[in-house]
Amino acid sequence: MLKKLLGFDASKMNLKTEFIAGLTTFLTMSYILAVNPDILSEAGMDKGSVFTATALSSAIATILLAFMAKLPFAQAPSMGINAFFAFTLVQAMGYTWQAALAAVFVEGIVFILLTVFNVREKIVDSIPLNLRYSISVGIGMFIAFIGLKNSGIIVANPATFVALGPFTKVSLLAIFGIIISAAMMWKRIKGALFYGIMICTVIGVIIGITDLPAGFSPVSMPQSIAPTFLKFDFKALLNMDMLIIILVLVFMDIFNTIGTLVGAAAQGGMMDKNGNVLHMKQALMADAIGTTVGAAFGTSTVTTYVESTAGIAEGGRSGVTALVTGIFFLLALFFSPLFLLVPGAATTGALVIVGVLMIQAVKDINFRDMSEALPAFITILGMVLTYSIAEGIALGLISYTFIKVFTGQYRKVSIALYILTALFILRYVSDSLF
Repeated sequence: MLKKLLGFDASKMNLKTEFIAGLTTFLTMSYILAVNPDILSEAGMDKGSVFTATALSSAIATILLAFMAKLPFAQAPSMGINAFFAFTLVQAMGYTWQAALAAVFVEGIVFILLTVFNVREKIVDSIPLNLRYSISVGIGMFIAFIGLKNSGIIVANPATFVALGPFTKVSLLAIFGIIISAAMMWKRIKGALFYGIMICTVIGVIIGITDLPAGFSPVSMPQSIAPTFLKFDFKALLNMDMLIIILVLVFMDIFNTIGTLVGAAAQGGMMDKNGNVLHMKQALMADAIGTTVGAAFGTSTVTTYVESTAGIAEGGRSGVTALVTGIFFLLALFFSPLFLLVPGAATTGALVIVGVLMIQAVKDINFRDMSEALPAFITILGMVLTYSIAEGIALGLISYTFIKVFTGQYRKVSIALYILTALFILRYVSDSLF
């Protein structure tokens, strides 16, 4: 029954491993339960309502993916797109958050239509195999950078953009987490990343990084979703600027999701012999439905999370991992004080180790051919320096098209990739016009 419903093969997989993988994925990405309400509250939205919307949309989208695609991926409101929602659409451009939610809802409907008509699958198929490997490597470096930044090991610097941060209790705890996680991985301890997160969380409480409030109780009733539920302003969409905004949202989500699916699937061996992600269409449909439902609840675009690779590194290979992650998002509605105790420093070890595992795909990239090597390099570097999976893929695909044309290899570029390149360039032109 588990094989039919969730793709769990008892001859190759272990339920305990899948459970620990799902819990590890949840703990690694649970920061979104705290961060998303903070960001969207800057747009004037009710923080408690957004917390509930975040947990519900993440749970529904992830559980849908578990049963539809039978893959160990998790979904939640996108970091980056939520900032675009709050700081660009609302604060900078002056739209109400109700109008911005309406744009996200329409974006979700567009996703569903693109998936039904296989347009998104064709986009994935148009990505050259060499760039698919580079996407995995780029995501590995990107996710490690996220961990280092969140713990203060790497900080902003006005002269050099980034620099080594000061050694504080937080950064030292994160460094300890990296070392202890790596040591347990070397010893082949099952659940190494999960245990690393738990050990660092306990130490964080002991040394005062995480403060237990007076009268702390791990249990609380869910916050009401009423302040944001179905609060759409569709009238604000009837202008050309908002049409462009919806297209920008579409591009950002499509390539965040595709990049994560391709990169994580490559790490977990969930690709066919042609380098295509298994059950890709179903995974994309779960993402599309998640975005639509999330907008109805009151949160920004839902997408597949790169932190899914932490669970895959623990051995998660089926929809059971995703189901466990989704269930924990539901439990978070009632145990939010407990889950929010996990500090960012506690997840740094998991993110860095996942980066180490994902960067191993670099050996499969063809660096002997400069027309293949340069786009791959741009993809990897672009993800880290732009702090966006989508931007890294876009820059990599544009450079691939141009260098193939300028070296007389234009026949190696598919029609779909020419169209994508034109759309990417159009998007960047429209961004500069804003």
